[in-house]
Amino acid sequence: MRALASGTRTVSTLTLRFLDLVLQGLFPRPYPGVARHLQRLLVVALALPPFACLQLLHWIGFALDEILFRGYRDIEIRQPTFVLGVPRSGTTFLHRLLAHDPQFTTFSTWECFFAPSISERYVCLACARLDRLCGRPLGRLLGVLERRMFGWLDDVHPVSLAAPEEDYFIFLPLLRCFILVVPFPRARWIWRMGTLDRDASAAERDAVMNWYRRCLQRHLYVHGPGRSLLSKNAAFAGMACSLRRTFPDARLIVCERDALQVVTSQFRAVSEGMKLFGVPLSDPGFRDNLLDCLQFYYRNLERLCAAAPPGQLRRVALPDLSARTAGTLRVLYAQLFDRPLPQPLLRAVDAYERGGRHVPASTAAGLATWDIRPSDVHERFAHWCDAGGCA
Repeated sequence: MRALASGTRTVSTLTLRFLDLVLQGLFPRPYPGVARHLQRLLVVALALPPFACLQLLHWIGFALDEILFRGYRDIEIRQPTFVLGVPRSGTTFLHRLLAHDPQFTTFSTWECFFAPSISERYVCLACARLDRLCGRPLGRLLGVLERRMFGWLDDVHPVSLAAPEEDYFIFLPLLRCFILVVPFPRARWIWRMGTLDRDASAAERDAVMNWYRRCLQRHLYVHGPGRSLLSKNAAFAGMACSLRRTFPDARLIVCERDALQVVTSQFRAVSEGMKLFGVPLSDPGFRDNLLDCLQFYYRNLERLCAAAPPGQLRRVALPDLSARTAGTLRVLYAQLFDRPLPQPLLRAVDAYERGGRHVPASTAAGLATWDIRPSDVHERFAHWCDAGGCA
């Protein structure tokens, strides 16, 4: 009876949230103008139905997991490694480097979006094996579609179905993935995910962390419970302390970057998505909420840095990671993992350094579009400008 009541509450909550998103799609605030409103109606009409069907499929998969693979709940998550930091601070770069270490298992893009359940993954893996036996016609087609659909994101966040990806996308079935604030900037429950440690009740924090733990257990069930889990999430900076309480033996890496560069880069990153969904860049509500969220990210990561034992947390500055990659990682591995860099990771670092691809500095160009002055950023984020990250 308790499980039935919990399931009923979940269905009711998700239904109300989805209806709220539909209403936001139809009646955006502030009004973006006729042309953008028509564009928004078209995009929402094309995107929401398949999105809803995909989430329904995920819930069917979760239900099957409880029947066919319930043993996943018994898997222990030992010493996971979390790559945290404010957005645009090098977390993706570091995560994709560390994913070359064979001791780690981490979520890939296709698992986050298309197979968060064990049932779905086994079906997808079986289809992939069959595709390989047939010469990979489906794989080649997906490769072409991938470049056509995601190529425009290369300068913001390169996307590939097989690449390591941040697992906050597994909150999509709950309609709580933080990226949803871009098309739906009036969804208060999504904004609260960005400031979970500050604005959510204890019961809500526990529910979010319990969901996340179950998703990690499902991942380890498929990829081997003996492997070490690697997770990267800039969006988890606002729940970093809850994360540490849930996984007290976790190893934590906090990426750091100058606040002015972070603010500039983050607003530039969301601009294209907002244009796509017909959300005006002049929306002061979105601007103020995002600035508040970024400021809380820095503060919450400070709390994490102060609370975590020295042997469990290390900070990595983006300039060091970019310009002195091998040396930075050697120090990180010696202090956090007490071992040298594995050969696959060394080869990945060598390929990066030989390519001479270093992260460029971000300028304040573009902030005027949002009515943000660099002097205001320096004043609001004074503690984190020109120093970056945790103090």
